Amino acid sequence: MNDYKNKDFLKQNLMGPNVIMLAEEALKHSPVGSAERVLDLGCGTGLSSMCLAEHSQATVYAMDLWIHATENYKRFSDFGFDKRIMPVHADANDMPFADEYFDAVYSFDSYHYFGRNDEYLDKHLAPLVKKGGSIVICIPGLKQELDYLPDEMALSWTKEAIDTIRSLDYWKEVFTKSKMTEISSITEMDCYEESWQDWLETDNPYAVSDRPAMEAGAGKYMNLICAVIKRI
Repeated sequence: MNDYKNKDFLKQNLMGPNVIMLAEEALKHSPVGSAERVLDLGCGTGLSSMCLAEHSQATVYAMDLWIHATENYKRFSDFGFDKRIMPVHADANDMPFADEYFDAVYSFDSYHYFGRNDEYLDKHLAPLVKKGGSIVICIPGLKQELDYLPDEMALSWTKEAIDTIRSLDYWKEVFTKSKMTEISSITEMDCYEESWQDWLETDNPYAVSDRPAMEAGAGKYMNLICAVIKRI
């Protein structure tokens, strides 16, 4: 089942920094263990869902709004994961799941698009997780908050375009406001440089547009953040 990690396939299906690397590093911080049902929230093309399925015996629910469930189901079937992963097409603000349905939730390179609202975690996500379960969030971040747009970053992005990318301290403050969860850990990720390089080597138009900033050194302001949050 490891064929989904081959470089050519990844180049065609990455939607940002190499999500397989994000998932494998996150699993070192918080392994799936004996979980029976796991949600991959904002799964994109399902690469992370296949990684979660490979490293566990859980049924993985691969949910995304931008990529249709049928498209992901075809990918899962091609690599023999169709009985292990259930594709779901849904909005992160209106998820079709019962309360306390999941043992764990993982979210890679997507939570920053919908979860910056202080109320999101308790209103939409934490209720779906069993008490004692975990929520693992891996997102692009900044080494510190910026009140201006550095010249290097301006080569590819406007301030509005990267407004979702925030610092570790920013996210710590957001997560601390939750009354249903507590932070177990929140750290910078080791795979930052290599995962970004894999992304920049793709022909994805967004990767191509990211290259000028990253080649000029914008990466010195940025990182990847991994938060492990416990449902209480």
